[in-house]
Amino acid sequence: MPDNTLDYLVIGAGPAGLQLGYFLTRADRSHLILEAGPAPGMFFKTFPRHRTLISINKKYTGYDDPELNLRMDWNSLLSDDPELLFTRYSDRYFPHADDMVRYLGDFARACDLPVVYDTRAVQIDRAADTGVFQVADQHGRTYEARRLVVATGVTQPNIPAIPSIEMADGYGTASIDPADYINQRVLIIGKGNSAFETADNLIETAAVIHVAGPNSVRMAWRTHYVGHLRAVNNGLLDTYQLKSQNALLDGDVKRVDRQADGTYLVTVSFARANEVTKDIPYDRVIVCTGFRFDSSIFEAGCRPALTIQDRFPAVTPAYESTDVPDLYFAGTITQSRDFKHGTSGFIHGFRYGVRALHRIMEHRYHGVAWPSRELPATPEALAAAVIERVNRTSALWQQFGLLGDVIVLDGQSAARYLEEVPVDLDPPVPHDGGCFRITLEYGPEHDQVDPFDIAVGRIRQNDAARAAEGHYLHPVVRYHPLGGAPPVVHHITENLENEWTSQEVHVEPLRVFFARHVQPA
Repeated sequence: MPDNTLDYLVIGAGPAGLQLGYFLTRADRSHLILEAGPAPGMFFKTFPRHRTLISINKKYTGYDDPELNLRMDWNSLLSDDPELLFTRYSDRYFPHADDMVRYLGDFARACDLPVVYDTRAVQIDRAADTGVFQVADQHGRTYEARRLVVATGVTQPNIPAIPSIEMADGYGTASIDPADYINQRVLIIGKGNSAFETADNLIETAAVIHVAGPNSVRMAWRTHYVGHLRAVNNGLLDTYQLKSQNALLDGDVKRVDRQADGTYLVTVSFARANEVTKDIPYDRVIVCTGFRFDSSIFEAGCRPALTIQDRFPAVTPAYESTDVPDLYFAGTITQSRDFKHGTSGFIHGFRYGVRALHRIMEHRYHGVAWPSRELPATPEALAAAVIERVNRTSALWQQFGLLGDVIVLDGQSAARYLEEVPVDLDPPVPHDGGCFRITLEYGPEHDQVDPFDIAVGRIRQNDAARAAEGHYLHPVVRYHPLGGAPPVVHHITENLENEWTSQEVHVEPLRVFFARHVQPA
């Protein structure tokens, strides 16, 4: 009797599921992608509600190098086909969400990915004797796979525990027609991009707009986290500070009471005012507090642990569930790895995470070596390799501090250079010497510095001795000796354009650093 068990079953044909499907197809692994909707990327059919993506689409960069161009292209999936770039689908810097839907459909077709549409996973279980995952769909069919990869994204609204919050409108269902809010008082709960995107849409028609939440507004241009408030959505801040009837309410919404006439009375506890609480009338209340992962389809025997107020699955550095072996996650639901610090919640970040996941699975289950190249274990060769790589890589640029290149030493004569290994993962090659990890990182307390304040000095590009004090993105090399001793860290001076050329101010200190650890004592 034939074994119909797949090597891999992927749930979700959004960007992450398609990206993984591309790598699995190219590696000729038996797999299917289950998609609940009739086409790929159904999330983008609805979200963002006002249809402008905040992922940039910089089409004209001045570079011919496709790797460098991916630093400014936040929407393309990784492939070997130069036609399958999102920059061919839109000229807009902030593109329309419909262009993403069209792009993902073309990507799936062009790569001939095995997607089964209109197939919603409604129950996930695991055979006790074989460990095989069993996924049932709404039609009563069951799919079996040795490994399961969940790439569903965050599909459920993240609703705060506020009494009567269910009486308010949700971000996903509230009207987006500004005419429906003419001369109304509107409260928007939440202080992220969805909240401010919603507020900006109503500036011309609403009488009053209040945006409420207990935390400070954090600007992406200051924190370097692209999920914090983006400039494209911050028009309300201008109207607030210039006294145009709109305001931020800093504090907790304690209760939302729907009145008999359909209006609301909302109790707010202020964080920065003398009033302990205040009851404020509104015509409309809209909840824009983000999304969460839906784990309800997992049976108890294989339900993964959750983290960050149960919003995301808890994952290891290998993107595997922390408590369910062979259950992996891909895409925005892996953002617990760098929550509100990095880019795993966005295509330009998780496309590289998916590639790393595929390499991990190839190594673990199929004995395929991690891609690498051999180098002489000399300070000159290693320094040259690092400088060349940090000047070109898009993966380390986008997944700063999360993915890193690794140089492993085999004795004192040879070295092997591996690209894009998760920073907390053991080097996936045998070695009897120490190893070096190369990352791009922001400096200490970088989010506390106003980048537009000219009174805040920058470290001079030729001041290698103070490189560790730099706030902006710069390369970091860590030597990890055998035996678990603390790593030795070397910072490369930040450059204004984040380009590290062959200037001796960068290269010579790096050569000296390598010489300390690759030369016999």
